[in-house]
Amino acid sequence: MPRTRTSYPVRAAIAALTAALFAAACAGGAKREAAPSTPAAVATPVAAPKPDPVAAVNAIADRFVAAVIDFDPTVTYATGVPVPSHDRLPRNSASEIAQYVAVEDAMIADLDRIDAAALRGTPAAVTYAVLREGFDASRGLRVCHQERWSLSHMGGWQVYLAEAAASQPVDTPEAREQAIKRWSSLPGFIENDTANLREGLATGYAVPKAILTRVLQQLDGALGAKPEEWPFWSPAERSNDDAFKARMRDVIVQQIKPAVQRYRDFLANEYAPKARVSIGLSDLPDGAACYAAQLRNFTTLTRTPKEVYELGQKTVAANEANVADIGQRVFGTRDIKTIIAKVEKAKDNHFTSEKELLDFSRGMLARARELSAPLFRELPSQPAIIQPLPDYQRGSGMSAHYIPSGDPNKPGEYRIPLENWKKDTRGSAEITLVHETWPGHHLQIAIANGLPARHVMTKLSFNSAYIEGWGRYSERLAEEAGIYNTDYAKISRRIWPARGMVADPGIHMFGWTRKQAIDYFVATGRFDPKTAEALVDRIAVMPGQLTSYDSGGLEIFALREQAERELGSRFDLRAFHEQVLGNGVLPLKALRENVETWIRDTKGAAAP
Repeated sequence: MPRTRTSYPVRAAIAALTAALFAAACAGGAKREAAPSTPAAVATPVAAPKPDPVAAVNAIADRFVAAVIDFDPTVTYATGVPVPSHDRLPRNSASEIAQYVAVEDAMIADLDRIDAAALRGTPAAVTYAVLREGFDASRGLRVCHQERWSLSHMGGWQVYLAEAAASQPVDTPEAREQAIKRWSSLPGFIENDTANLREGLATGYAVPKAILTRVLQQLDGALGAKPEEWPFWSPAERSNDDAFKARMRDVIVQQIKPAVQRYRDFLANEYAPKARVSIGLSDLPDGAACYAAQLRNFTTLTRTPKEVYELGQKTVAANEANVADIGQRVFGTRDIKTIIAKVEKAKDNHFTSEKELLDFSRGMLARARELSAPLFRELPSQPAIIQPLPDYQRGSGMSAHYIPSGDPNKPGEYRIPLENWKKDTRGSAEITLVHETWPGHHLQIAIANGLPARHVMTKLSFNSAYIEGWGRYSERLAEEAGIYNTDYAKISRRIWPARGMVADPGIHMFGWTRKQAIDYFVATGRFDPKTAEALVDRIAVMPGQLTSYDSGGLEIFALREQAERELGSRFDLRAFHEQVLGNGVLPLKALRENVETWIRDTKGAAAP
């Protein structure tokens, strides 16, 4: 799972909007011919030229980029998009959020005035369609009021602002002054967040108690650390300016730490008594409407929770049949529970220490890259590295994730939790590694970042169904490439997919209990009870997100099967991957249109 550094509501808007603005690329306005001159004696009135719809669409895309950067300048660190300065934190007060919504409404109103039919046959037609879908999805998310229940161990400010600190420029005196100004404003940011949460409690919004416990654990980890161990120390750590180091230390000790302590006390004393026991979104105001909006946002599809749930069940059943086939070959049994138990208990499928888990994963990295190469016409040169989770996140339920770098000279980072090494298996470690690095997230995002510039919007692209769908597809691709060392990974790879499509709506819409969801995940053999519990809490704070993996993966699988069927011997896997990855992050509908156009063009090129 790639981490994103955005704040509400920009997080929602980017996920919904920026996914496929590849077509806006410098499309510019069509040249207008000068109106023929009219003799003065005739004095015929000249009609005003009609607005150029292509230019109008691109102008809205430009405005969106500007609005995003203004609202959250830290959003660009993973993408390399330049920002005017690095002296501000994201805007997060209730009034600033309302202002952003008004800006978005103005863009929507301007888009409504554009005649979509006039764009037919131009690249701007795609831009318009994506803007329309994106704005509609973003507007739908407003019913959630996520700023009122923003507490999250997965994506709360204590996580994404720590990642922003790691990217804060400090290479010039001016940059260091901007860093001081930015991080000195963190207490005000925290006060705004506290006010939003208080408003949430007053209007019926609260996170589950388990989530509150995990956030408190992260905050306590930071509060108990030395200033030089704080996640916001990174700018000072990367500078040789002793005076700057001293000033950053003062900012942390005198400003940030007291503010975090006040926030922690607020959560423990005022928030905790009102935190809820239930974990389903259906227990919040407008929960059903919010969950439907979350599903659309994460998947770019309009499937109902029931449709997602039933497709997940169908896919899980097919996967189990496949596992039974492998179990018969490897263990001589088709019983799913027996097969899973044998995989789980195999001594050669386990680690003896945290170090062995880390070393094993790092050793697999080069193998994964080497064996992925033949499946693509060209691999990106940007390297990937593996790092353990920072200390303050250990044991808090933070899952493995990938942090991209917008600078091609700096590596993308796969962050791996090591604290559960006794329960982790080699097969699962292999699957997660390929999902997060080669040929998964790192490869896909590095390719996207290296594409020729079309519109700056492409650098801000994020779409969970596409990105996580590629991650899920890459798990199967790794098996085709021979990256997995054992049959354990082949079994574990099949037993887990699509269960998120079942458990996520099960929890949020169909009354699943916490225990029911934990038992469902433990039954796969991929998760011990503690890890399954963390997964359930992830679903609680990221409703709908876990459905995106297989929503996207199933679509990519289906497109490949369609291409193989229609092209026959002319099917080229590397060319297919080029079509899937070559336009950056796309909504699933746009991805299908692109691939089907390629299939038709390839068939037409071979016709007599």
